[in-house]
Parts: sequence; C-alpha cells; structure tokens
Amino acid sequence: MALMLGALSLVAFWSFGVGVLLGLGAVVAAAVARKRAVAAHRPVTVEAILGGLTGLVGITAGLLFLAAV
Repeated sequence: MALMLGALSLVAFWSFGVGVLLGLGAVVAAAVARKRAVAAHRPVTVEAILGGLTGLVGITAGLLFLAAV
C-alpha cells in the first residue's frame, strides 16, 4: 500500500495538492507497516521502506510545484 501511494504521489505531484496528500498517505502507511513488523518481530519489508521514501519525494515535488505556481 505504501509503495503504491508513493508511486501515485510521484505521478500526481503536478495536481494541486493531490501529490502531497498521496505522499502523506504513503508515509503513514509505511509507518504503520514498520510498526506492525516490529511488533511481530519480523523484518521491515523493502516495499514499506521504498513506499516511505517515494512518499517523501512525492511530498517534496508537490510542495516545490505548489511554490513555483
């Protein structure tokens, strides 16, 4: 879920605020996935880490786009 939302935030960064909202969703989903993995004593998945990172990049790109417009 985090990776999907992060990828969508990268694609939709030019839509006024949509990329930022999707990026926030990706970061929250990655945090929940990490918390569940730690609670179950399992390793954190690569998808959760990449989802959080792509969400942060999507947030940054969306904010830069909003600042430029």
